[in-house]
Amino acid sequence: MPAMERPFSLAYLTSNTLAPPEAIRLAAELGYGFVGLRLLPNMAGAPQQFMIGLPDVLRETLAATKETGVGVFDLEIIRLTDDFELGRCLPLIEIGAELGAKALLVAGDDTEPGRLAANYAQLCEVAHQHGMTADLEFMPWTAVPDAKAALRVVDAAGRPVGAGILADALHFARSDTTADDLRALPWELLHYAQICDAPTGLTLTVEEMIHAARCERLLPGEGGIDLRGMFAALPADLPVSVEVPHMLRMAEVGRVDWARQALAAARQVIDPQP
Repeated sequence: MPAMERPFSLAYLTSNTLAPPEAIRLAAELGYGFVGLRLLPNMAGAPQQFMIGLPDVLRETLAATKETGVGVFDLEIIRLTDDFELGRCLPLIEIGAELGAKALLVAGDDTEPGRLAANYAQLCEVAHQHGMTADLEFMPWTAVPDAKAALRVVDAAGRPVGAGILADALHFARSDTTADDLRALPWELLHYAQICDAPTGLTLTVEEMIHAARCERLLPGEGGIDLRGMFAALPADLPVSVEVPHMLRMAEVGRVDWARQALAAARQVIDPQP
């Protein structure tokens, strides 16, 4: 492997119609090294992949990872709400350990800082016990709107073992986060980042930002996000989750070609070949 080549992961939203074993086989076909799986929905009734409580699906997924060599990088999604209970997350954490997953994607929705930090610290401890990190993703419409806010939560939690901060290119561009803010993050908290592109210079409502994040991102290089500046501020070998949902275009070109285009675009932007 060339010194600067980095792992790429096929995010759930880039192939969200596939069951976990199918996503792993598609990732292997296209040259991804990992997949991300959404085994808990981001809101009640939202789309997800199903494995928890389904031992046959778990067995087939483990067989696919062994057959292809593609691993599971991150599992979604744990939301730290004001009524957060760790017990509700344990089935996801336990299945993550069985899959050999590396990270749990975490969203901070609790506006009470002390409780948010305490629950995050508790989650980090259990994630670490199961061989994973708990990576707090800043999003401009949540209680953790930018990179500085994410670092404040991690520090308030005591910077526990297993803590992490996840930078998503879309939220980097649409929050108050700068490349200097990313550069200031302790590298031991950075375990992976997410890439996509989008138009810039827009004034969007929260609803419009959420819709774009879930349904209408652009391939890297098609929009105005300073992706090269963002990734230059992060470790050069940081794994990258390719998260590029665009429901209309995915339906037009098909899931295979869309996932192929997304990987090629991500590689060209981050690690351009001569």
